[in-house]
Amino acid sequence: MNPLRGILLKILAVAIFTVMASLIKVTSGEVPPGEAMFFRSVFAIPVLLAWLAWRGDLPAGLKTSVPFGHFLRGIAGSLAMLLRFFSLGVLALPEVTALGFTSPLILVLLAVLMLGERVGPFRIMTVALGFLGVLVILAPNLDLGAGRSGLELLAAGAVLGSALLAAFAQVFVRRLVATEGTAAIVFYFSMTTATLSLLTLPFGWSMPSGWALSLLILSGVLGGFGQIMLTASYRFAEASVLAPFDYVAMILAILIGLFIFGEVPTAWTLTGSAIVILAGIVIILRERHLGLVRGKARSQMPR
Repeated sequence: MNPLRGILLKILAVAIFTVMASLIKVTSGEVPPGEAMFFRSVFAIPVLLAWLAWRGDLPAGLKTSVPFGHFLRGIAGSLAMLLRFFSLGVLALPEVTALGFTSPLILVLLAVLMLGERVGPFRIMTVALGFLGVLVILAPNLDLGAGRSGLELLAAGAVLGSALLAAFAQVFVRRLVATEGTAAIVFYFSMTTATLSLLTLPFGWSMPSGWALSLLILSGVLGGFGQIMLTASYRFAEASVLAPFDYVAMILAILIGLFIFGEVPTAWTLTGSAIVILAGIVIILRERHLGLVRGKARSQMPR
């Protein structure tokens, strides 16, 4: 274990994914979300295959015993990506990023419903606090008379839908890791997403300009590298140590939104983001504490 290296890799992965989202936002005026998803997925595959070959995981690392499990994860992840890409073309980058942080909160609820995990009053109150932060972020969108459009409200709902589907995808991943290797999970997700993106062809794909095409290809390459960095980070540090660094994305989104897109975050977005991030960090710390308690209890059991 090397926690510092793991943290640096996680921050690098978060930075790469934030830049990737920015590229998708830049091209949103030329290509629809489904087409952007196609480029994001297809051009990540060569990067992933090269990484697997370098690790010596080809073809053994791609073997799977539960192809339907990968398909379910792929459907949830693909729809989450599609909705997020749609919202990036409508809302400010910091707003999309902040609303996306609801995924860990939703995951707590899904863990109860789908995995049978027990959740006490403390975590329920923390999740409720997180959703209060969501309402704060959404407040301007709910006031259509203040210059906000119905499309912006729809895009905000799309981000929350994306967070819900991403949480579902995480539940499926939790089941997959019991029998599947990381290489297979990453590869089949990209393959499924690339294939499903073709279903959006009838909804109006367009030929992007050379500049937009290069940015779309770069988004896919970055997505592949980001996935590799993210996967590598968990080789050096525990998930509970790395999880808080997801919120570095908010700082990067604010800076990119401000200097690249001229988006000044509103007080609503900043206040709501702070509440959502606080709730997320409290849940992470609580999970780490419970994990340590369970580990200590197991170590003291008679053998």
